[in-house]
Amino acid sequence: MNQKVLIVDDSKLARMAFIKALDSLRPGWTRFEAADAATALEIVQRDAPDVAVLDFNMPHKDGLALAAEVRQLNPQIHLAVISANQQVEVVRRARATGAAFLPKPLTMKALGDFLDDVSGPGESA
Repeated sequence: MNQKVLIVDDSKLARMAFIKALDSLRPGWTRFEAADAATALEIVQRDAPDVAVLDFNMPHKDGLALAAEVRQLNPQIHLAVISANQQVEVVRRARATGAAFLPKPLTMKALGDFLDDVSGPGESA
């Protein structure tokens, strides 16, 4: 099944790395990019992505606050928060929003495991 994925990170380089990994693991999936929370919320309302991967550290609104808003707009969405900040409290707060926590730098294995949880192993289209 073709899934729609929203990638939210204020770093263009981080988004590019994520897209490269996603294209390798799930080449048939549709992707949307946002550099900030406001754009991400517009995409969630307009395009109803199935999956959203949110950077924790962003200007104006962090990924945890964004995750809570995205969850309100789309309770069925699969969420992951990514961060180099792996403190227990950050991980706990991510999980409290119903989001998976993925450590940065994001590895192909961690991303693949999350995508397997979302769609099943190796499902690409």
